[in-house]
Amino acid sequence: MHRIVGRVAMSDRLSAQDARRQLRAILAGDRCVRPASVYDALTVRAASRLGFELAMLGGSVAALAVLGAPDHALLSLDEFAGLSRRICRAGALPLIVDADHGFGTALHAMRTVEELEAAGVAAMTLEDTCLPQPYGATGASLVSQGEAVARLDAALAARTDPEFAIVARTNARLQDGDSLIARARAFGAAGADALFITGARDPDLVARVRDAANLPLIVPKPQGPLAEVDLATHGVRICLTPHRTLPAAMGAAWDSLADTPGARDVARPDDLMADLSEAARYDALIARYLAD
Repeated sequence: MHRIVGRVAMSDRLSAQDARRQLRAILAGDRCVRPASVYDALTVRAASRLGFELAMLGGSVAALAVLGAPDHALLSLDEFAGLSRRICRAGALPLIVDADHGFGTALHAMRTVEELEAAGVAAMTLEDTCLPQPYGATGASLVSQGEAVARLDAALAARTDPEFAIVARTNARLQDGDSLIARARAFGAAGADALFITGARDPDLVARVRDAANLPLIVPKPQGPLAEVDLATHGVRICLTPHRTLPAAMGAAWDSLADTPGARDVARPDDLMADLSEAARYDALIARYLAD
């Protein structure tokens, strides 16, 4: 007999292995699935009740949930893995996490795999962006292709569960088409389980990337011409949804607190998340200490 908690049988909770197999089946399929943006155990359970098949923990969402700070690569691996573990403990949905650049060098990426695999995560993305932003930098940049491949190689070598998916991520906006194709081909040859491309708007370029990498694709919310095509036919198996869950929850929290006896009569900020995360303060700190 299965013990029932609320409406969910304990036997229905996903194990890490089952979650990873479900994610793998989506990557190997022919549909494009949209995951729910979550940030804790309750939101991932809500997403499961609403019929989502996957959940996504964004790096910016994790920074807000743990630090109350913008996404400036300030979150530590232990903090990120701890949040991931608490979400996976709910056993509700396979969780994909944005592991940024693996929190450092190739060796750091190896430890990132170890921690996130132990946390129960189904898949992690590993990007080729240069993080944290170096002193004097005026915008985002990429590490060399050689360093990106070495980091991916190290991450794959650290994996102990072959069902745990490691997704190579690259930013199309920072490359020309030939460079993007070269990286896609290199990441596919290195053994990545999927390729996440950001910033691409041209359906033909996405199709070229798919063919070069020979991997299932993940994209953010499509824009431009890419928003007008059938993503599944272009090899896209996961299309992310905007990270609106946490801002919506904070809006509700503000309204509830404002309506509670003892609250001051304070107008709700126009940009609540920027205000609460002290975005202006961090911008000033970057200008003071990181600007050349």
